Amino acid sequence: MKIAIIGTRGIPARYGGFETCAEKISEYLAKKGHKILVTCRKYLYPDRPVFDENIRLIYLPSIKGKITDTFSHTFFSILAVLMCSPDVVLIFNSANSPLAMVLKLYGKKIVINVDGMEWKRRKWGIAGRLYFKFASFLSTVVADKIVADSQEIARYYQSVFHCESTYIPYGADIIVSKEPEVLLEFGLKEKTFFFNGSRLEPENNQDLIVREFKKARTNKDLVIAGDVKRKNRYVKKLLAEKNGNIHFVGTIFQKEKYVQLQANSIAYIHGNEVGGTNPALLSAMGCGACILALDVPFNREVLDDCGLYFTKQEGSLANLIEQVSSNPEKFSFLGEKARERAKRFYQWEDVAKKYEKLFLSLKNER
Repeated sequence: MKIAIIGTRGIPARYGGFETCAEKISEYLAKKGHKILVTCRKYLYPDRPVFDENIRLIYLPSIKGKITDTFSHTFFSILAVLMCSPDVVLIFNSANSPLAMVLKLYGKKIVINVDGMEWKRRKWGIAGRLYFKFASFLSTVVADKIVADSQEIARYYQSVFHCESTYIPYGADIIVSKEPEVLLEFGLKEKTFFFNGSRLEPENNQDLIVREFKKARTNKDLVIAGDVKRKNRYVKKLLAEKNGNIHFVGTIFQKEKYVQLQANSIAYIHGNEVGGTNPALLSAMGCGACILALDVPFNREVLDDCGLYFTKQEGSLANLIEQVSSNPEKFSFLGEKARERAKRFYQWEDVAKKYEKLFLSLKNER
C-alpha cells in the first residue's frame, strides 16, 4: 500500500506532536512493507536525513510567515501527492481541509487528524477563530475518515458536527533516565527544579505557572523551555517576571535533552488547557516524572489518577509546589504510576497498528 503523509513540518521530528506521530507510524508501516511518502519543509532539513528505503522524503518550499508557512507547504505537498498516486493520504491539522478539497476532486482517499480545538487559542483574533471552526467542520465533509487523538475531541465532533471519528491517541516513549549529566549543560542538578516545556502561548498558562511559583515557599528552581526569541506580548510578559529562581532555556530541539529535564525534575508542571492528547504530557508520563497538571478534561483523560491537579484559582498551584518541594519522595510513586499507565494505553506500536488498520479499510472500500 502507498501512503502519503502531509501537513507536518517533516521527519525526523524536530518540533512537535504531529511530526513525532508521522515519524513513528512511517517507521512502523515501512517495516511492514508499505511505501510511505512524507513531505518536509525544505528549509528545516538542510542535512537531508536518510530513513528506511520504503520511506520517501520530499523536500518542498514554503512561504515563511505565521500563517503562510503551513498553508503554502501543504499546497505544494498536495501537488506532489497528485503526481505520486498514493492509495491513502493522511493529513495532519484540520486547518488544511480547504486545500484537501483538491485531493477530494481527484478521488483520493483522505484521512485527517484534526488535532485539538485550535479556535480556542487566545492568540487568534475573531477571523482566525472563525476560520479554524469552519475548517474543523469542513474536515468532516472532505475526509473519508476523521482521526481524533482524544475521546473528548471525538465526543465534540460527534455532538457538534454529528461526525463519527476514529480515536487514535499519540504514543509515549518509555524512558528510564540514563543521562542526568545532560543537566550540566543547563547548570542544573537532579531533583532541584520544577520543569515546564511547551510552546509559549497563553492557553499553555506559563504566566500562571510563573506567578504561582513566585508565591510558593520553596528554594527550588523553575525551568521553562520554549521559544523566547519570539518577542510577542506574551513572551515579553513572561520574561519580565524572571528572577534568580526562574530560568528560560529557550527551545530544546533535541528530544534526548528534553526528556532528561522532565525525568530529573522534582515535577513536571503541565499547564496546557486546549487540545487533545498532549505529547508533552505523554512524554512526562513515559519518563516517570511526577506531574502537576491543570485540571481540564483533556488532562484528566490522559493522566487519570497518576498525577496531582491544580486549578487557576490563586494559590492552587503554589500549594502543590510547596507540598512536592518539601517532600518529593512522598509523591515519587506517581511518576512510576504514570509510566505504567503510558505503557498500558499509549504505546507507539499500538498507535501505528490502528493507523494501518484504518488505511487498509479505506483501500479496500470500493
